Amino acid sequence: MVLFAWIRVTPHNKWENTRSMTDNPSVVIHFKEVEQDEPLRESIQKKSQRLGKEFNEVSRIEISLEPNGAGFIAHGHVTGTGTDIATQVEASELAPAVDSVFNKVERQLRKLHDKRIFAQRREAQRAPPKREKAT
Repeated sequence: MVLFAWIRVTPHNKWENTRSMTDNPSVVIHFKEVEQDEPLRESIQKKSQRLGKEFNEVSRIEISLEPNGAGFIAHGHVTGTGTDIATQVEASELAPAVDSVFNKVERQLRKLHDKRIFAQRREAQRAPPKREKAT
């Protein structure tokens, strides 16, 4: 009896397997003890694509949904190039919990993204200007 099997598909082109900056991030959705909801899954996919377009460094988005007493808990984990962000939200229903997770992730990604960009600009402003030698 086989419990787990590995399947490896090798691409014809060696560059085919690499993720370009314009591709969407991979999205993993876990419904833990919650019935799978197709409209909610589509909503998560759309929001993930929007995040991937806005922040090119994002390569993977993982969302976990699980019940918690009278409400639900939504966990969000985003990884990418120099990026590792995790959030958790509790709400009475699934849709608002997912919306809150994506709002938090977007704020944290924006903060990290701006910090990187403006740090590079500040360093460039501090550096003495490059002048060519007069001959």
